[in-house]
Amino acid sequence: MIIDYTLLGKRLAEIRKSKKITQEKLAEMTNLANNYISNIENHRSIPSLETLMKLCEALEVTPNDILLGTSTHSKQYMGDELQNKINQCTPKEKRLIDGLVSLLLAERDK
Repeated sequence: MIIDYTLLGKRLAEIRKSKKITQEKLAEMTNLANNYISNIENHRSIPSLETLMKLCEALEVTPNDILLGTSTHSKQYMGDELQNKINQCTPKEKRLIDGLVSLLLAERDK
């Protein structure tokens, strides 16, 4: 299984920001270095399971909130992120996206 740590870091940052917690405050809450949290969020460090659990506990989320769909082999990979972006598109943009995806799938199936 391959984990997309860029996506993991992005989700961690989004959850932290949605709870209006700074990196400094999260570092304080978890006894981790502020720089280390920044490195996780920016995909320069890979958190251990213990670190991930500390972060989840401090942010009051489950590991699923951060990990679900981060496996590049999962059918759910980036599903929520793509759906959120598509939901923000105009009908014209959605048609364009549909056309691009159809082209990609046709090319893959050759």
